[in-house]
Parts: sequence; structure tokens; C-alpha cells
Amino acid sequence: MKLFILLINSIIFVLTEIGDFVLFYLGILWKIIKALIKLLISLILLFLKSSQKLFRKVSSYSKNAKRRTTNYFELLKFRLLLFTKKLKRKFRLKRREKTERKKEIKERLVTFYPPPKQARLKIKYFVFGLLFCFIFVLLPFSFYVFLNSLPNPRELSQREIPQTTKIYDRNGILLYQIYANENRTLVPLNLIPKNLINATIAIEDKDFYRNPGFDINAIVRAAIADLTGKPIQGGSTITQQLIKSTLLTPEKSISRKIKEIALAFWAEKIYSKNEILEMYFNQVPYGGTAWGIEAAAETYFGKNVKDLDLAQSAFLAGMPQAPTSYSPYGDNPNLWKQRQKEVLNKMLELKYISNDQETQTLNEDLTFQTPQTPIYAPHFVMYVKDVLVKKFGLPLVEKGGLVVTTSLDLNLQNKTQDIVSQEVNNDTYLNLTNGAALVTNPTNGDVLAMVGSKDYNDPNGGNVNLTTSLRQPGSSIKVVTYAAALSRGFTAATILDDSPITYIIPGSQPYSPLNYDGAFHGKIPLRIAFANSFNVPAVKTLQKIGISNMLDLAKKMGITTWGDPSQYGLSLTLGAAEVKMTDMAVVYGTVANLGRRVNLDPLLKVTNYKDEVLYQKQNELPNQVIDPGVAYIISSILADNSARSLEFGANSPLNIPGRTVSVKTGTSDNKRDNWTLGFTPNYLVAAWVGNNDNSPMSQSLASGITGAAPIWNKIMTSLLPNNASNIIEKIPDDITQRKCQGRNEYFIKGTENTADCNFVATPSATITSSH
Repeated sequence: MKLFILLINSIIFVLTEIGDFVLFYLGILWKIIKALIKLLISLILLFLKSSQKLFRKVSSYSKNAKRRTTNYFELLKFRLLLFTKKLKRKFRLKRREKTERKKEIKERLVTFYPPPKQARLKIKYFVFGLLFCFIFVLLPFSFYVFLNSLPNPRELSQREIPQTTKIYDRNGILLYQIYANENRTLVPLNLIPKNLINATIAIEDKDFYRNPGFDINAIVRAAIADLTGKPIQGGSTITQQLIKSTLLTPEKSISRKIKEIALAFWAEKIYSKNEILEMYFNQVPYGGTAWGIEAAAETYFGKNVKDLDLAQSAFLAGMPQAPTSYSPYGDNPNLWKQRQKEVLNKMLELKYISNDQETQTLNEDLTFQTPQTPIYAPHFVMYVKDVLVKKFGLPLVEKGGLVVTTSLDLNLQNKTQDIVSQEVNNDTYLNLTNGAALVTNPTNGDVLAMVGSKDYNDPNGGNVNLTTSLRQPGSSIKVVTYAAALSRGFTAATILDDSPITYIIPGSQPYSPLNYDGAFHGKIPLRIAFANSFNVPAVKTLQKIGISNMLDLAKKMGITTWGDPSQYGLSLTLGAAEVKMTDMAVVYGTVANLGRRVNLDPLLKVTNYKDEVLYQKQNELPNQVIDPGVAYIISSILADNSARSLEFGANSPLNIPGRTVSVKTGTSDNKRDNWTLGFTPNYLVAAWVGNNDNSPMSQSLASGITGAAPIWNKIMTSLLPNNASNIIEKIPDDITQRKCQGRNEYFIKGTENTADCNFVATPSATITSSH
């Protein structure tokens, strides 16, 4: 009993103390009110005094009237003061009574504290204060915090929705799709089949066009089903599902559900029903990386959403509730059939379809796409992605829904890939394991084919793109050396000395260049030296024109990887500095364009998801970097099969019978890289073979005969028409011809008389052990 009384005393004590707390603040409020009353009285008195002065000035003619007015205001002032004193006395008495009452209580030592009447009064104050705070403070504050925690439904239409970027070849064949986490393509509602719209409404929200964004009956029904352990039922409307998938987290909690309902109601006041339905189809997940109905149609059936039939529509309409469970690629690959049947039953109940349509649809077999993200021309696709990122930025490329039409010809790409793979496999005896090829149109920079390795899926570096990797070009870089020489007074008939020489360079080992065949050929014309790719004449030529001049011209023609001239020596002309195949294609393309440089550009057109053109290839104004006559002479030398026969023979893979094609080979030190590059006015083909780890190939590899040359020959032959082609359709105006050294030689006008045209080449000295 004592324990019970103690408990009661404790509860009453707590309540009364809280009541005292409330009374304390009510007392403060009363003091504030009293102060305001005093201030008001003072203002009134001040106003009255001012009025008296005014009355004295205005009513000076009547002293009696003034006296009466003054007496009136004095009386009013006296009464107000008397009232104030009375209030003060009253409150003073109450305070005294309260103090005395507390003393009496303590003296009596009563069982209950405080007296029952006072306790009830304080409890009333406490309840009143609690209700006041709850209604006017806590509830408004909580509502404010709740509203602040809600995202704005306007973000449904204003936010940037991630969309998939699609890369196509020049003929409209899809090569690859780029997306961050969500594969998505937006489509307007008018392109979505009516059957799909009806199926979605039937299974997800049959009262969609009548409810305010939420359905109380459905929510209660779903809650009861969840509590009783019955099969899961959807309690969310289409609007709620849209809100959940776009603006809220997927957590399951009461607070999230309240937010979902509030936002759904709010969204219904902003958007029309059709706008909400269109956003739903474009933003909800359909399984895996397929977000939105267009991506779902492409993922599961390989077609656009507008081409879906009733069976396919019923399948997709049932997916959003549980994409993983109903996926034909998941653990229960046949569960989707049950869900499709549920959708069709709902459509039948709502009279969207007939009994015959339901039966016919249920009997239809659905064929699903293989669950993979296909990629064609993978090295090229990754190359294009890098170009797009540099041009537009990574966020737009991964989420902007770009439609990219490239210059690639997928049929040519596949042929080129087959040729590279076959030739590399055939040449394994040469200790080479990889190959690459590039096909371009030198007139406009189109990349028609790009094969970065023999097999992209090879685990041993197959994904490395050798067309954009740094490799030594060997003698193929001599095209720059001789272009610089011809630009500085050399001619195709200039006599070069192919004889032993040693360069003594302070701080370096003596440098003695050697030819590929190990022999020296004496005094020979530049045409013969260049066509046969003799090393010693090229080094001597570079020594005369200067390394810096060759370096500057190389950069102008397209080399982007070379630095300061002080970093290089005379071996630069033999390919000692690394280059990219893509850069070499620009260099040789400059020669094919009669000296006009055109950079590679794999893009034809880029649009966004609104079909706005972001980029369209225009006819680029070429940059004339070498004289047209110089380029013509270079092309003539590289197409001269007779001139190169001394080293390569008359029937090498460099010769394509009946066709005039300029071509040059290159082999780096110790045969680590083997190149062949050749062109006509409309096509340029570059080929390379070697090893990814830069290990040497077999010394029996013969440049221009085995290795890259057969690859180049097969690709170029497949490109050329049956009739013979000329390397240059029109001889440049600054070119003249004259009989020289037993042939009709081309000269830049003004240089034709500088050559010794009566000279007869006589191969002389051979290499000795002392060199």
C-alpha cells in the first residue's frame, strides 16, 4: 500500500512540477502583457497631453471649456492609475496566499502532495499546455519538416533522365549501346501500342483515370494481405509506382509510403493522366539494365515498342511488379507465363480483349533475345566512345541518349577482321601473335574499318587497340624524310650515296647505319633509294635537311606523339620514335590528298534524344602542308613496282596487277614491328603485325613479302574496282616531266635541270666486318 501511495505521490509530483513549469511561462506571458498595458497607457496619456496642448491653442477663446476638458482628462488618468494599483494589489494578495498555502502543506505533512484541488488545477494547466504545444507548435513543425523532406514532383519532367547512347555504322546497323547503369530510350505515348497501355492499366491500376493518385481500398487490401500472409498484392497506383522508382528510395517503411502517397497526390495536380502514363512507361524498371519500355522491348524481343504484339505487350505489362522474378533469364524462367495469364485475365475482365484474343495470345510462343549486350567492331566502338567523350563529355555520352552515326562499314570491318585473324594464325611460325589493320578514306577522314587485334576477346591482351597504340614505324616513316627533302630542292633523280658511314656524336656511341639487306648499293637516284627503302641514303638525307625540319613536317602531316628535336637522332628516319597507326594514316592520307592534311573523323552525325543535331560532318577545309608536286612525286615513287624490284622483286605482295597503288613497308629494330601502308586517291590501308609484349619476331620474316604485306594486299585488293585505277587523276600544275636516267621523271618546275640525268646507277661497296 505504501508503495502504491509513493507511486501516486511521484506521478502527481511530476505532473504538478510540469504544471509549475507551465504556470511559470504563463506568468512570464502575463508580465509581458502587463508591460504592454503599461506602455499602452503611457502612449494614451502622452496622446492626451498632446491633445491638451492642441486644445489650448485652438480653444483659447473659451477658458471654461478648457477647464472642463482638463478636469475630464485628469479624472480619466486618476481612474486608470487606481485600476492599475488595484490589479497590483490583487496579484500581490494571490502570490501571498500561494506562499502561505505551500507553508501550510509542508507543516501538515499530508499524505498526498499537493492538495487535490491544486493538483487538479496544475494537471489542467499541463494538459492545456501540452495540447497547445502539440497543435500549434509540434504539428506545424513536423508538417514543415515532412514537406521539406519531399522531392518536388516537378522533377519528374524537369530532371535529366539517363538515356542510352547508340552507336551505328554508316548503313544504320547498331554496333553498341553505351549507358552508365540504366539502358533507356525515351518514346512518346503515341508510339506505345494501345494493347500495352490497356494491359498495364488492367494489371497495375484499373482506376488510373479516376483515382487522385492513390487508391485507399487498394492500400488497405494490400496491407491486410501482407499481414495475413496471403500472396503479395500491389497497393500502389501507376502514379505511386512512378514516384517510387524515380523520386524515392526502394526502402519499405511507413514513412516512405506516406511520402509516396503525398507525392502521388501532388503530382496529379501538376500533370495530366497521359503525361503521367508516358513518364511511367519511360522511367520504370523492366529488369536488368532495361529502364523504360523501349529498352525493354529491345532487350527481350529485339524490336521497337511500336512493333509489339498483344502477347509481348501482356508480358511486358506484368514485369514492373517483380522484374527479377518474372524475368525469362532468371531462376524461374517460366514464371512469366503465369504473370502473362494474369494480365490477360484482367484485360478480359475490363473488356479490353475478347475470349478468343485471350486464348489465341496464351497459345502464342514468345521468343526472347539472348541476354547479352552485343558489340560489333569493339576496338572501333571504344575508339569512337573516346572521341565522343572528348567532344561532348562523359555524362552526356553515358546518359544523354545520343544517336551516333559513324563512318564504319560493318561489312568491310568483318572482312578486314577475318583477313587479319587468318593471316596472323597462318604466320605463327614467324613468332608473331597479333595483327592490326586500318582502312580510311583519305579525302574526308572516314574510318571505314578498324581492327585493333586478331581477336578482341583474346584474354592475352586482345582488347588492346594496336591502331591507337604506340609502336615504332620502321622505314615507313621515310615518307616524311623524303617529303622534307623534295621540299628543299631534292628531286627524284638526285643522286644519293649508299656507302658505309659512321657518325661521331659527342656523348653517344658512334652510329653506323646499315641497310635491311646488309649490303651497300653505291650511288643511286633518290627514286631507287626510297622505293627500295635503303637505310643509309635516308640517314644521309636527314643529316643534310636537319632533324628539326623533318620533325616539324611530321607534326604538320599528322604525327602527334613526337616532342622536342633534341630528344632524337638520325635514326629518327629509320623509325626510332614511336607513332600511332591512326597518325600514320593521316600522314599517308596527306600524300594521297596531294599535300592536303585531313584528320581522321569517325563521326558522320550525332543527335540527341530530341533529334536535335549536335554534330554533322562537313567538308573540312584541308590544310595544305606540303606542295602538291612533292606529294605527287612521293606517290609516283611508292607506286613504281619496277623501281622497288631491286629489293622486293617484281611479284611481291606490294604489287597489285593492273592497279596503280602507292605502298611503303617498315620494319623496326630486331623485327619487333612490321608495317605496310598504301593508298589510292579514295582508300588508304595500313597493316601491322608483331607481339603485344614487344618481343622480336623471327628473323626470317621478310618485309614486304611476309608479315603485314599479305594482309595489306588482301584488304586493298578487296576494295579496288576491277578496272585499273590511277594514283592521281590530274598532274599538279607545278609538275613537269623530262627524260632522265632512262625514264620519264617528274620534277617540281624549276628543279628539272638540277639533276644529272645522264647518270647510270652502279652498285658498289659491300659491308665489311669493320663497319
